[in-house]
Amino acid sequence: MDREKIPADHMLVVLDDLNLPLSKLRLRPGGSDGGHNGLRSIQETLGTNAWPRLRLGIGNNFPKGRQPDFVLGKWSESELPVVRQKVQTGVEIVESFATTGIERTMTQYNKIEFEL
Repeated sequence: MDREKIPADHMLVVLDDLNLPLSKLRLRPGGSDGGHNGLRSIQETLGTNAWPRLRLGIGNNFPKGRQPDFVLGKWSESELPVVRQKVQTGVEIVESFATTGIERTMTQYNKIEFEL
């Protein structure tokens, strides 16, 4: 980013998020790491939390202490259609972010709820 002179608000981080149900996704211009190690690492590297992120909910339906197995596990057959839909919508969001900006993209996509 330094070498290419890319400001933090021109990048988009896409991540999984245990704090959102599988049926949701959220685009935000900034915010806290919410306990997400990857976000914390990016925030420490950039020295700010003011950069866009697209959070794809994966839910938190796992027994205590089994978070790594859940995050790294496979989707169930019943979840796969939602996951495929969210990936396609995620591609649309990235394209919209790049062409129309974050505000219009948030307005268009943040209210979507995927049926399980």
